Amino acid sequence: MKTTLIPGLSFTRSLVVDEPRCIAFMGREGMVYATPWMVSDMEYACRDFLLAHLDPGEDSVGAHVSIDHLAATPFGMQVTIAVRIAKVEGRRVTFEFSVRDEVEECGRGTHVRVVVDGARTRERLAAKRAKAANRKP
Repeated sequence: MKTTLIPGLSFTRSLVVDEPRCIAFMGREGMVYATPWMVSDMEYACRDFLLAHLDPGEDSVGAHVSIDHLAATPFGMQVTIAVRIAKVEGRRVTFEFSVRDEVEECGRGTHVRVVVDGARTRERLAAKRAKAANRKP
């Protein structure tokens, strides 16, 4: 990790709530931003931001999400994800985030990411796959 990764850094990302990001079980008029997509969009925003503060070969993985989905955002509206680094504890980075649509805050919470060495992570995953394959009858 670079020394530029410090608490207080903040950033925003805006996107339009398109059809794949919506629940569809209430019909076209009831299509709204789905909570799992809000989480995914926030996680990717945090990861992409972190990459600029990591050394070559490093990446990050999500370790915890706490979210309150506060309001429905209709299909087609723009949302802005605002994120602030709250803590950096070794390889553990805690973010606070807010998601606002064009009218109100629609989500908020915290997210923890852990900085990992990409090569070592791939090795651990390969070992786990091998272990699982050996357990199958």
